[in-house]
Amino acid sequence: MRIRKRSVALGIFDGVHLGHRAVLKMTENSESSAVFTFNNMSLHAKQGRTIEYIYTDAQKSALISSLGIRKIYSEDFSDIRDMSGSEFAENIIVRNLGAASVACGRDFRFGRNASCGINELSGLGRRYGFEVRVAEDVLCGGEPVSSGRIRSLLSQGDVTAAAELLDRPYMISGSIVHGRQIGRTLDFPTINQLFAEGQLVPCFGVYASSVTIDGRHYESVTNIGVKPTIEGERSPLAETHIIGFSGDLYGREIDVGLRRFLRPEVKFNSLEELKEQIAKDAADSALSNK
Repeated sequence: MRIRKRSVALGIFDGVHLGHRAVLKMTENSESSAVFTFNNMSLHAKQGRTIEYIYTDAQKSALISSLGIRKIYSEDFSDIRDMSGSEFAENIIVRNLGAASVACGRDFRFGRNASCGINELSGLGRRYGFEVRVAEDVLCGGEPVSSGRIRSLLSQGDVTAAAELLDRPYMISGSIVHGRQIGRTLDFPTINQLFAEGQLVPCFGVYASSVTIDGRHYESVTNIGVKPTIEGERSPLAETHIIGFSGDLYGREIDVGLRRFLRPEVKFNSLEELKEQIAKDAADSALSNK
């Protein structure tokens, strides 16, 4: 039988925000810490509500790993959702994870139809022999930090307030894909990044942003939306002009941090008007990031 020494953090962790970090920190002094979570793509709803996840699974794993936790167990929700609370405790926590202790937030739910909470988890811990530790809510501005609160802020374009709850700027991450190279013809070349299926798309508009490439920091300006001035463009994406950078980034994984909302996305009457506005946006972005 497996000797249980592992301390496991339980949760969705889609934003790895300050509240999530309070849970994750409870495992840091363990001999063998781990995280149990769900694949974002498998989570279409939570407690009866449709949800859009904040970060992709790749981003989530990278952020968790940056905290020193190497073991991440990410399961499809469909494989777990029909388990009763006791089945989850026995099969997942004890047998699969070999957990001597688990940590979670006060709102952690599990079991079929999210029927169990921290009281039931504590009772199952006594039955199956694992310790349960519950993180206190982390408050910011007098209110608990939560993924729902961050989603609301991003949907409003308030990336500055979202950054306080995330403890870092909200990041757009992913491979650079080919666009129609309209920006290059306007003397403002851009990189294009797509949002994953089911991922939250922040409020359409233009943002002051920043990018780090090969260890060097660059100011940038990012448009999120459907590029209404360009005929035929309708799928939401992030298009970023990196100020002072020249080079080929196609296929590379780049993180773009959104710093401040500058203006809503609008349709211009001509490409020349668009070019003039991009120049102004770039200047505003560089100024606001100083």
